Amino acid sequence: MPPGRWPTRDSLAPGRTLPEVWQRLWADRPHAPVLVEGSRRGGVVDGAALDRRTARMVAVLAERGVGPGDRVLWRAGATIESVEALLAVLRAGAVLVPVSPSARSPEVAHVVRDAAPALALSGEPDPGDLFGPGLTVLGVDQLAAEAEHARTGTDRPLGPGDDALIVYTSGTTGKPKGAVHTHASLLAGIAALHSAWAWTAEDRLVLSLPLYHVHGLCAGLFGTLAAGASAAVFDRFDPVAVLDAAPHCTMFFGVPTMYHRLAASGRARELAALRLCVSGSAPLPADLWHRLAGGGVAVLERYGMTETLLTLSNPLAGERRPGSVGVPLPGVEAAVEDPDEQGVGELLVRGPSLCRGYWGRQPPAGEWFATGDLVSVADDGYVTIRGRRTEMIISGGHNVYPAEVEAVLSRHPGVAEVAVVGVPSAEWGETVVAYVVGDPDLASLDELAATELAPFKRPREVRIVDALPRNALGKVVRGELR
Repeated sequence: MPPGRWPTRDSLAPGRTLPEVWQRLWADRPHAPVLVEGSRRGGVVDGAALDRRTARMVAVLAERGVGPGDRVLWRAGATIESVEALLAVLRAGAVLVPVSPSARSPEVAHVVRDAAPALALSGEPDPGDLFGPGLTVLGVDQLAAEAEHARTGTDRPLGPGDDALIVYTSGTTGKPKGAVHTHASLLAGIAALHSAWAWTAEDRLVLSLPLYHVHGLCAGLFGTLAAGASAAVFDRFDPVAVLDAAPHCTMFFGVPTMYHRLAASGRARELAALRLCVSGSAPLPADLWHRLAGGGVAVLERYGMTETLLTLSNPLAGERRPGSVGVPLPGVEAAVEDPDEQGVGELLVRGPSLCRGYWGRQPPAGEWFATGDLVSVADDGYVTIRGRRTEMIISGGHNVYPAEVEAVLSRHPGVAEVAVVGVPSAEWGETVVAYVVGDPDLASLDELAATELAPFKRPREVRIVDALPRNALGKVVRGELR
């Protein structure tokens, strides 16, 4: 899978860092809207105001002792003030360390110990002892208020190789690690999306994703700013609010759980007003894709990771294949390591958007990043995710990929959602068990599996549940099912 033609960072703007790119665009179009307060149907911030307000925040941060290279913890929802605060952190030459607003004391304590931030910015005016002793905490509202009376701060000199962002992984295989992205890696990932998705200054994104993860922060917010475009910012996902905003916007980025809720609203056809709807962070069921497509909404599915940013995508112009995450983005190379007899192996990627390593740890050896995801590749290069390497089921010596079984079972009309896991078996090593949300006729569900799947892939047991355990981005937490 060879790389596509790579658009250089300088094709965005003469600047070499995120703040330089944004400031050049704000200066060129000072009165163009950049941020729109979605939930409140109110405030609009143009480039000139965003430049002025974030510059004043830089002065406040400097008074608090924040300097180049310092880490700043950011724990807040998506509001105009909190977005301005995180942009000011980058303008100050500091390194942004976002954490979930729902993160509790043990999770926050781990990040504080690991990243050793100089300051914490909080969306809660009084977070109590959440951040632990010794760390200065400043509310984003307080930062905004102090900035109103502050002088304009001076941006700190930065280079493309300087650290910009540390995003902690979900920690499914141990303690979360902080993936470190430089200004160069972030701009490289953004440039690929601009090229692949024809992202221009005329676009407006419905941004209702959380900003503590690379999907909402790097693809959504940073991508918008570097395109000179605008975003309607929502502090939470609400199907009605998203659909009400659709006629005034051009793009929406979501996760499968959001698309489920939009489809259930009965108004999903209204998404057709948007030129582009993107899904990621977890596999989008093919049956849901077809339901949406029947209403004129051909969702574009893509693939990425915290460590790599987005690396694969279905094409903007061309076949958007349900069940596939498409082909490598411009500048990205992909390979499949050790494919088995079914053509399934681990996905490896390399390219300029990869992080430089994990905070406080030795950088990885070699240029290729092993994703841990098992994939197969069609003859025309389209990649299909088969599951995580750690989720693969070995039953009677055969490899079973949960995503393949789930794709079949989800076509049953009585199945709303399904997750497949392996459970220990003295006879088979592991047996296949399906957890189903819905009310399917079990006999016809078994008949469907028998028709479409080899015997060793068929679920030995189907367990009906009210809901599947998911994390904040909609990914099923399979460990809670085993």
